[in-house]
Amino acid sequence: MLLLALDTATPAVTVALHDGTDVIASSSQVDARRHGELLLPAVDRVLAEAGLRLDAVTGIVAGTGPGPYTGLRVGLMTADAFGLALGVPVHGVCTLDGLAFAADLDGPFVVATDARRKEVYWARYADSRTRLTDPAVDRPADIADQVAGLPAVGAGALLYPDTFPRAHEPEHVSAAALARLAAEKLAAGEELPAPRPLYLRRPDAQVPKNYKVVTPK
Repeated sequence: MLLLALDTATPAVTVALHDGTDVIASSSQVDARRHGELLLPAVDRVLAEAGLRLDAVTGIVAGTGPGPYTGLRVGLMTADAFGLALGVPVHGVCTLDGLAFAADLDGPFVVATDARRKEVYWARYADSRTRLTDPAVDRPADIADQVAGLPAVGAGALLYPDTFPRAHEPEHVSAAALARLAAEKLAAGEELPAPRPLYLRRPDAQVPKNYKVVTPK
């Protein structure tokens, strides 16, 4: 097994290689506006660090979000392109699940990432491997009763301490955590879902209202 994992659902552009035993190379850079620019060089960097070529990869793991439309698409489209070119399977892992796995907290907790527009993407967990609720997007104040008293991880939790007073690191997901989680599930015979994006809402970019089409006469 040689899994190439990547995620662009948060401001972190993160890539890792897992050889079936553990992560052998990883890279993470935080820049919310440069996902497309940073992702492929990061892939090259982790392959070089491991001393391997891309054609050695036997599977791709892609973070499926939830996340902003543009950033999330960069990672998923890249994963699909690699899978098609190499003829290897592409597996999807919820980005929030990767954060939960990395947090490794005991007991119930919440994962919350920044959804912009003063909202968070969030879900509740029984433990680091068991999600209790589907990912959702809400204003922090609107979910305060549902998350009251629970520890929380992620940038969304750190941004809104009134709702998440027990916030913890990590702030952003790491591909290393995604790779370890995916490898664990695959080794146990679990079938991972297809890499379909969890957008949860429409993209920020919209066609202007009353848009006038101009065509030549």
